[in-house]
Amino acid sequence: MDTKKILATSLLFFSLNSYGVTYHSNQKGHYVTSSQLYNVFQKVKRTSNISTKALAKTFHYYEKNRYRKHLSPDYLAIADYTKLASQKRLFIINLHTGRVRKHLVAHGLKSGAKGGRVWRASNKEGSLKTPTGFFKVGSKEGTTWRKKYKYLGIEGLEWKNRNARKREIILHTASYVAKGGRSYGCFAIKPQDRWQVFSRLKRALLFSYVGK
Repeated sequence: MDTKKILATSLLFFSLNSYGVTYHSNQKGHYVTSSQLYNVFQKVKRTSNISTKALAKTFHYYEKNRYRKHLSPDYLAIADYTKLASQKRLFIINLHTGRVRKHLVAHGLKSGAKGGRVWRASNKEGSLKTPTGFFKVGSKEGTTWRKKYKYLGIEGLEWKNRNARKREIILHTASYVAKGGRSYGCFAIKPQDRWQVFSRLKRALLFSYVGK
């Protein structure tokens, strides 16, 4: 589906769900109304450099699944791997204000060159490639046994990435991220960004976008 069709579908969905929804608060910890969500979508589309296609797909998925999947009412995130690793391509969106925070995020060892962008992605076990699709970030922080990375777990929300846990895909800290280094497929961020990212993304929707 091309960008125009995705946007049209998203706009239609928002319009059908923007009426009669008055019991949600715009306070943190409470879901915003569909009309408020649409306003945030428009603001982010207008003020950020996130791929319009990725943004439309993410907001559409969130609106359809936020209650059923128990997704965070406060934030969602997009890892836009069409951008270079030297760019801040992990976008964290505040669903109440439309504010966007940006952070570096690594891609998989076999997904592209060091410091480059993702050219090859995969949800297959052992591929060492960046996974694609929609994920839910866990709420319990941990530390990896071998390298002592701080991490949050990741759950695949689609059939194609349902094996994310089996692949041990996590959101973790790693010092190599600042130099454009690559992970084994995980979403790796700078250790200095840990608090800002972890505190916002617990239970949040995360979309790994590679241009498809």
